[in-house]
Amino acid sequence: MSESLVRIGVTGSGFMGRTHVEAARRAPGAEIVAVAGGRRAPGLADDYGIDCVETVEDLIRRDDIDAIISSTPHHCHIDETLLAAECGTHVLVEKPMATSVEDCDRMIAATAEKGLVLAVGYHQRFRESNRTVRDLVASGAIGTVRCIQMSALFDIEALRSDEGFGGDWGWWKDPRSRAHILNSGPHNIDLCRWWIGDDIVSVVAHCGTFREENPNENTTMAMWGFAGGAMASFWSSSVCPSPGFDGEDFRFRLMGDEGIIDAQPFGKIRVARGGEWELAYEQPHVPLDDADAAFVSDGRMQAYTDQVQAFVDRINGLEAGCGTEVDGRAAVEAIVGMLDSSETGTVVRMA
Repeated sequence: MSESLVRIGVTGSGFMGRTHVEAARRAPGAEIVAVAGGRRAPGLADDYGIDCVETVEDLIRRDDIDAIISSTPHHCHIDETLLAAECGTHVLVEKPMATSVEDCDRMIAATAEKGLVLAVGYHQRFRESNRTVRDLVASGAIGTVRCIQMSALFDIEALRSDEGFGGDWGWWKDPRSRAHILNSGPHNIDLCRWWIGDDIVSVVAHCGTFREENPNENTTMAMWGFAGGAMASFWSSSVCPSPGFDGEDFRFRLMGDEGIIDAQPFGKIRVARGGEWELAYEQPHVPLDDADAAFVSDGRMQAYTDQVQAFVDRINGLEAGCGTEVDGRAAVEAIVGMLDSSETGTVVRMA
């Protein structure tokens, strides 16, 4: 391995697997070598002129791969990371980091013992829209943040019925995946922690499953408490009937002592101080509903490409802004806390 070039293998060949293969192809410090896992792996390998490896285990054990990007279903992350640690291979794991806090701790211990990088796929940190919010908060533009209100609402049926995205999305209903909120919640949790520089210390939630037969939760309303006293509300659902609510698929409203921010990471970032709104940033179009454009659009791929480069930089010992193992664990702990809170009817406090 050279000082800068990191040879990468991707596990998983679905929507996110292809996303990470494309991101690794674009990142200047990375070389995409191989892919494994899923029925679309042969076609993906052909499209990019890379190796298609028969099994994920065989890919991880290859001696011409320095790092893997794990984009397989949630419950697979633990085994892939432990095997990678055994082989001396760095890992960027898609969110959620794992399906339990205990598995997160095992992943952290195994990679730390070998001195390996374990990063978590929080690509939202690399969107200029979200960096704008962070800069506004850090500059004191709205004073101390006291409250955050969030929504993450969409209709999974729209994705399941779109052949262009491929796959059957069956993992959403796999009990090993535990809950929709494990997929929906990590970005919200990470952005809030990243923006205000504080940890979630308590959660209370009601979870439910509506409009479909599904052993897992698909809708949650929750409240979070932060160590510094800030509070947040979160409404997440994958079964909000189409056409949904305008702008509420991924939205944050922040209230500070001296102003407010209305943040739509895929749209406008507006800040109000002194009673007047002003536009702080507008995100270039990100084709979230167009499978053909998703992997060629700079608007979408920029964040993933920058994330892979940050992962490479961290492997090379440089400062990088990618999500860490601590960030990944924090989200899993809060989400498991929400599920436990709903089941027990109690406030759950983080350890």
